[in-house]
This record gives sequence, C-alpha cells and structure tokens, in this order.
Amino acid sequence: MSAKLAPRTLFTAASANKALPLVRAIVQDIVELYVDVREREQRLNALRPASAGKQQPDDPYSEEVEQIRTELEKDVEKLEGFVEELTELGVEFKDPVMGLVDFPANLNGQDVYLCWKLGEPSVGFWHTHDAGFQGRLPLEETPPPAQ
Repeated sequence: MSAKLAPRTLFTAASANKALPLVRAIVQDIVELYVDVREREQRLNALRPASAGKQQPDDPYSEEVEQIRTELEKDVEKLEGFVEELTELGVEFKDPVMGLVDFPANLNGQDVYLCWKLGEPSVGFWHTHDAGFQGRLPLEETPPPAQ
C-alpha cells in the first residue's frame, strides 16, 4: 500500500487572510524562539574549549554546558514543530528572521505564491515561484491570464 500525498492547498487572498491570525501567531513564535536559539548557540560555541570541541573531564562547567545543549535541542525541535504546523495548514515557511511565509495560490491560471511577512497587516503581495520575495508585487497587479 503506497502513501498518498495530501492534495496541495491553494489559497485565495481571502482564505489566506482568514488563516492569517493563526499563521501570524505561529510565525511570531518562530521568530522569537529563533532569535533566542541563535543567541544561545553563539554563547555555547564561545564556551566550548578551543581545542577539540569536547569538554574536558575536569571542566567544572561541563554539566551546565550539557544542560544548555539539551535545552537548545528541545527548542530546535519546538521550532521544527512550529514549521510543521504551518506546513499542515498548507503554508510554506521561508525565513525565520523576517517571519516570511508563502501561501500557494493560482492567479489568472498561473501558479504563484501569496506572500506575507510578520508585521504586515494582511496578505497583500504575490510573486511567481522563481521570483521570490524580491520579485513580489501588490495583489492589485495580478498576472495576465494564462494562455
């Protein structure tokens, strides 16, 4: 028995904006936790002995460093869980610093992404699959009908 792929969710601007309160909450959690995780990773890397990268047996901080490492692993798993929540909603997570997500959509017969980033009041932009964030356009500028 082969596993079936779930049909891909296509959003309209209205359905993307309807999902936005939940998406916004998840993305906010990701952005905040990502910053915290990155800072703790940098501090942990600075604490590691420059030699082999392993704690020495007589290192008085080895337990504390191991606890920090364990907590980091748990938070990375939590981040992955947040991204999975977005995936289950049909939303593609793009950037943990900007809080950027794409909603798969079809405008005038062309497969595109509706694009939103944390801080924007609504989903108001779109871009083609190959254009990315830099190529996004306001929804008022929809693509010409597909031929």
